Amino acid sequence: MASCAECLAWGLTYAQGVCDACYQFAAPARRHLVGDCGACGRSVPLKNGFCRLCWCQAREDRAVSATDPRAKTVLAPYLPLVRYQQLFLADLYRPRASARSAPRRHGVKGRPLKPAPAAAGRPNPIGAQMVLLNDLPRTYRYGAIDLRSGAAPDNPWLAWALHLADVMSETHGFSPMVRRALNRNLVMLLATHADTDTVRFSDFDRVLRDRGASRLQVVDVLSRMGVLVDDRPDTFELWLDAKLADLAPAIADLTRRWARQLRNGGPRRKPRHPQTVYIYVSTTRPALAAWSQRYDHLREVTREDIRTHLEGLRADQRMVALVALRSLFTWARRESVIFANPCARLSLHKPPPPIWQPMSDDDIAAALETARTPQAKVCVVLAAVHAARPGQIRALQLHDIDLTNRQITIASHTRPLDDLTHRIVCEWLDHRRRRWPHTANLHLLLSKDTALQTGPVSPTFLRTRNGLPANLEKLRIDRQLEEALACGGDPLHLTAVFGLDETTAIRYATNALKLLHDIHAAPL
Repeated sequence: MASCAECLAWGLTYAQGVCDACYQFAAPARRHLVGDCGACGRSVPLKNGFCRLCWCQAREDRAVSATDPRAKTVLAPYLPLVRYQQLFLADLYRPRASARSAPRRHGVKGRPLKPAPAAAGRPNPIGAQMVLLNDLPRTYRYGAIDLRSGAAPDNPWLAWALHLADVMSETHGFSPMVRRALNRNLVMLLATHADTDTVRFSDFDRVLRDRGASRLQVVDVLSRMGVLVDDRPDTFELWLDAKLADLAPAIADLTRRWARQLRNGGPRRKPRHPQTVYIYVSTTRPALAAWSQRYDHLREVTREDIRTHLEGLRADQRMVALVALRSLFTWARRESVIFANPCARLSLHKPPPPIWQPMSDDDIAAALETARTPQAKVCVVLAAVHAARPGQIRALQLHDIDLTNRQITIASHTRPLDDLTHRIVCEWLDHRRRRWPHTANLHLLLSKDTALQTGPVSPTFLRTRNGLPANLEKLRIDRQLEEALACGGDPLHLTAVFGLDETTAIRYATNALKLLHDIHAAPL
């Protein structure tokens, strides 16, 4: 904290010992040269011959002495009359509001809310003239049409788009700011739209990104209209090309075909979960990269090569790698691109399951202390009290919480709602109601992105929002292990409390019995 060297305001100072406002005032792009101020005589950066402190004082003098409201826009007559300065805190100066100015009552920044657009439907394109060279890229830019000072252009396609946008805004509870941004984007794209025109995503993507506007709502409206040409590159193909870039050409080609079939499915083959495809490709890539140094094709890989690769992995990685390699070579044999499957009848000794240990009180206390936001508190209490998985937390909806009967339904299993969970959930619901009062998303957890949609939050949202030393998965395991220890390793009790299947309940019961045996067998 210090006094600014230019405006003398007390507060935080930055480069050259000046506050942020004076630093921006003297920025080179503003071309405010250093000279003697015409009012106070100090040698500081000037604007039209006067320093920033005198400009601020002139605004104060104008607000006090001016009687004509129309003269409020003119500061020049007050600058030479400045003989003293009223000091202020740095970066907190705001011009005084005029008592004669009308209050802002509607909308944002004083603009009144416009009436909803008239209902419109798809225009009739019968007899429309085909556009010559429709594949040429188009250039879109902001500012050609200002909706604040005029109405939208008279275009039937634009009228239909604005009607769809209004219905979407009402359905999803968009804020006025989001509505106006969506309308501006649609006017920019469809102001001159003809019957046979199309809108390519690549033509307006950069324009919207430079403006910081959301593209999801624009894409949704254009897709409903059937005029969008989504020419975005497939992210999976880009990722796959990067993964297979350093492999031998034949090995990379076969691996690409196998990954595409896993993702898209095939004859009598259902598509696998996208996360499974990513894990399989990432797991097999180290082995394929090593074999590409010696071989040109998958048919040259032998059983010994696979055993050698698996021996260099840990127990948990070894099993995943074997499953992924078995899937790859089974597909290659079925497609007749190799002569024999080197993974056939290849099995590994399955290691015994690990013995989970209860978490310490310090770790649990640190996790509870770190959860400060309403979102983090809900996630922690659902994992630590009700043993809910992260995916189950993301899938929870509002109708799964029965506050009247004090019940909660997690993965189709209804259980009582304890006092702690009831209080945390009520706090989150109050925060959710204040933050997104008009959202149509029925999921319990929301983010600034999913509040405008209807889907759940992403898995990354749970990881980045909590910042817990003990993650949600560890808290869930510790809660189920604590219940297993309390009931003496009874799997039926675990199934009734948490809705576990028989295999999982027996595993927790066995783990608890092992811990209890070690405790009783330990010497005193």
